[in-house]
Amino acid sequence: MSTDNKTIDILLLGSGGREHALAAKLAASPLCGTLYIAPGNGGTVQVGENVALAEGDPEAVADFARETGVGLVVIGPEAPLVAGVADAVRAAGISCFGPGAEGAQMEGSKKFSKELMARAGIPTAAYGSFTDEASALAYVREQGAPIVVKADGLAAGKGVIVAATLEEAEDAVRECFQGAFGAAGSTVVVEECLTGPECSLLAFTDGKTVLPMATAQDHKRALEGDKGPNTGGMGVYSPVPIVTEDELSAMKKVMLNTVAELAAEGIDYRGCLYGGFMLTNDGPKVLEFNARFGDPETQVILPRLKNDLVEVMLACAERRLDEVELAWRDEWAVAVVLTSAGYPGSYEKGKVIRGIEDAEAMEDVTVYHAGTAVREDGELVTSGGRVLAVTALGDTFEAARDLAYEACEKIDFEGKTLRRDIGLRALRGREAW
Repeated sequence: MSTDNKTIDILLLGSGGREHALAAKLAASPLCGTLYIAPGNGGTVQVGENVALAEGDPEAVADFARETGVGLVVIGPEAPLVAGVADAVRAAGISCFGPGAEGAQMEGSKKFSKELMARAGIPTAAYGSFTDEASALAYVREQGAPIVVKADGLAAGKGVIVAATLEEAEDAVRECFQGAFGAAGSTVVVEECLTGPECSLLAFTDGKTVLPMATAQDHKRALEGDKGPNTGGMGVYSPVPIVTEDELSAMKKVMLNTVAELAAEGIDYRGCLYGGFMLTNDGPKVLEFNARFGDPETQVILPRLKNDLVEVMLACAERRLDEVELAWRDEWAVAVVLTSAGYPGSYEKGKVIRGIEDAEAMEDVTVYHAGTAVREDGELVTSGGRVLAVTALGDTFEAARDLAYEACEKIDFEGKTLRRDIGLRALRGREAW
């Protein structure tokens, strides 16, 4: 535990690019004492102390926090949230950033989330929810294609199938019920297919006050031109230039109304609420909610946030977010994700990574580690599908984008793969959709 009473020791759970971005921002705060990251990656070890801890085990996390004198626990990924880690931490009397298990159902169950949206009058796609294959297939045939099929539970961002044909939709339903997504597919939600550009709006909340962050737009598909399979995200930028003032205010209102509905239903939601929106001709509609920071959205949102992240997160945890005002840098941020060859399918690990120092030597460039590890001999190697997110800030969208790609060229590992069209569509304006 820190001896300096002005600082607070922090435990951050997770191992991805989001967590490296969170760790870097937390470590930059003068309030941050010792920063533990469980389990962390090859980048987090540069800003804190990686620890071996079962991040999804509520009691293990609470015990570690208690024994090490941690004053704040920050939960990065969705699985520990759904498992109730935040509840155990709060029960131990320790401040926590992240909703309890009940609030985490906003992401943990698409059915729960859709039903709450219906009760709150939140604009979203029409849907049906099914626990057996025959009923789901009948609904799909009745609705026709295009249509969206979703595994109800957590499927690491891969349980959503946008089916262009009836045959694809039927195959997707069968895949879910036949165990392609494990227990996540035992309930299936089938939705109308909304069209338009997507936009993410994340918000800090203490369960009463809601402070929306800057807009961001991710690129989910593996291949250029938004083709290929869905991934966890191949690149992202912030803010989103095509969003109108009216759309932004409608999205902010949705975030406020959603938190108000959670509170009205007696659900204590403290942490980050992530709204994934489709900007339709009828206004923004919610595609999904997540109960945590997005990945890779965090890698462009946090570099633009002027506030002390420890202060903001403590205000959320202690229900005094009304004391905080968010401030943003004017620059644009663009992040390009470097992946292992074969991602999101099978890929090899253990490839030596070179050139990160050269990229980070460039002004306004930060490289966030995701699937990286440090070998016993000290070499940094790949250990995941999404390896690095290369983020650049610039006075214009074009400048940030060019700088990000220039930095990507300095980094090398065997099988390095990237999309070269991140942000291109948005540069062409709304007509590009």
